[in-house]
Amino acid sequence: MADSVLIAYATRSGSTQEVAERIAAMLRESGLTVDVQPVKQVQTLDDYRAVVVGSPLYMSAWLKEARNFLSRHRGTLTTMPVAVFALGPTEDKQKDWAETREQFDKVLSQFPWLTPVAAELFGGRFDPARLTFPYNLIPALKRMPVNDIRDWDAIGAWANGLTDKLG
Repeated sequence: MADSVLIAYATRSGSTQEVAERIAAMLRESGLTVDVQPVKQVQTLDDYRAVVVGSPLYMSAWLKEARNFLSRHRGTLTTMPVAVFALGPTEDKQKDWAETREQFDKVLSQFPWLTPVAAELFGGRFDPARLTFPYNLIPALKRMPVNDIRDWDAIGAWANGLTDKLG
């Protein structure tokens, strides 16, 4: 039986990768063997007993490569513990959190076969200097301030809570 946990992530500007690496560090501190990989690079889940998948919510949806990952590995993911997370609002406003939670729930509803052992929404980071095409062509986005509301304590607490759930 495989004994490693995979943390697979999709990211646009590195923020979700940083969260994935923090989750991996916390799981390692709990004694688990953990690999961290971009979802695009994962070919097989044969070496893993559990998977954690994360993506930012971008334009109200998980990134396409994260959704493709779930679809591509559906057969295996239904046989193991899976936890999911999303990075969402970049401003700490109740309205933004509520809207983003709704978006995350909608993303998860697109995969009715997926029954995550844990699903969490974290605050995200926005940095106009990291915008990629075509978003870097939108003047309003380029004028927005840098903002990072990732709560590292909450991320760590969630990761620590995963240890028993990932079996």
